[in-house]
Amino acid sequence: MHAAQLDEAHRAIEKKLPERGNDYRLGYHLSPPAGWMNDPNGLAYFRGEYHVFYQHHPYSAQWGPMYWGHAKSKDLVHWEHLPIALAPSDAYDRDGCFSGSAVVAGDTLYLIYTGHTWLGEPGDDQKIHQVQCLASSTNGITFTKHGPVIETPPHPDIMHFRDPKVWKRADQWWMALGARQGDDPQLLLYRSQDLHHWDYLGCALDGQREADGYMWECPDVFELDGCDVFLCSPQGLKPSGYDNWNKFQNSYRLGQLDNSGCFIETSQLRELDHGHDFYAAQTLLAPDGRRLLWAWMDMWDSPMPSQEQHWCGALSLPRELSRDGDRLRMRPARELTALRQSRRTLQIGGVESQSRTLEVRGALLELELELDLAGSTAEHFGLALRCSEDQRERTLLYFDAMARRLVLDRQHSGTGVSGVRSVPVAPGQTQIALRIFLDRSSIEVFVDDGAYSLSSRIYPRPDSLSVSAFAVNGLGLFGETSAWNLADLQL
Repeated sequence: MHAAQLDEAHRAIEKKLPERGNDYRLGYHLSPPAGWMNDPNGLAYFRGEYHVFYQHHPYSAQWGPMYWGHAKSKDLVHWEHLPIALAPSDAYDRDGCFSGSAVVAGDTLYLIYTGHTWLGEPGDDQKIHQVQCLASSTNGITFTKHGPVIETPPHPDIMHFRDPKVWKRADQWWMALGARQGDDPQLLLYRSQDLHHWDYLGCALDGQREADGYMWECPDVFELDGCDVFLCSPQGLKPSGYDNWNKFQNSYRLGQLDNSGCFIETSQLRELDHGHDFYAAQTLLAPDGRRLLWAWMDMWDSPMPSQEQHWCGALSLPRELSRDGDRLRMRPARELTALRQSRRTLQIGGVESQSRTLEVRGALLELELELDLAGSTAEHFGLALRCSEDQRERTLLYFDAMARRLVLDRQHSGTGVSGVRSVPVAPGQTQIALRIFLDRSSIEVFVDDGAYSLSSRIYPRPDSLSVSAFAVNGLGLFGETSAWNLADLQL
């Protein structure tokens, strides 16, 4: 039955491909061939290649019963779409193969995922059943299901119980799960010798509804530079100051995970990325020891105009994680420099109370520059990106001198989208270093060598391609700017 459903899903994708529109199609980000994509839900390095699995609905560009899409790469740049790995085909996962993780044991690639069933009407989150399931493959392409390996805890207040993340700690497998007890979130831990039989360790961390949301989706626990990191996607946090303005968040806290399965917090909860579209981040330990991260580069209830073109959803660029005190840094994976084509060096210099079009154009660009705060007097100064000829369409990235914040403004970034996001600039800071990646329908900004990042979807017209430097009410000083056109891989 599973094979038959996979074949049917593949035929649905093939049927949609000729109808797919490419106005917003990303050139170097991973997105589905057709249909819907959300969470990255399995990251693994298997037989010399990186494998990324993702939540996928092959039958439409709307969320639906979840399958596992699948792609692989040798270099983190060029990706090959593989056959769909999992389909909701059995009693325990008939309404969705929800998120999870992938691990390698010996010569076998294992997928661990949440089997989801609706007990009432489809979509009624008050009546569900969720179990943790196992599947395996020796060729990395076709997977055999082994059914549930962990049942829902026998607790009357726990129904939401999902998104297993499995990793090796010493000589045992550990699993982190997000759960919801009543209206409070929990991080649950299990341990196994063989991936098939699991022992419950207990609740590693309890949350409170007001401070922590009501559910920690897509948990990840990993060691980084001598400290343990608990990464999750809280649901239900209220906006506070400049934080938590997306519907749901991606956040982390640092601490220590002891061998009994208790997580001792040593830092507060922080947002991981400060843009409009970033959720369900997951990490992978690369063979060279780097901790790599991908996230879903969209957000629930956000405008998604590519749905009219029979596809929807994308993953962020792969990022390298490091720790700086009690904060994380995210830098673009070093392999991404392979995307660079022609380089142009721009001497922007000073721009005073005006806008100046720069000698660089394109939908797929990388820019590196510094904003000189010490010598500038402007209230706002920065870049206008993906601009139309009449300047009515544009995405703004600028320093706000009064608020002392770096601002990403997509009020005029194209179809459907709006909103402003920003990150703080420290008192006394004299410059801001920026590395910017533009794709046909996305912008990712890395600030001060990865101290902050802002990732957002934008949907400008295909001919909105110019870049301008601007300053408002005063002088804005720009350091030397490097600009590259990037390879269009049409993934």
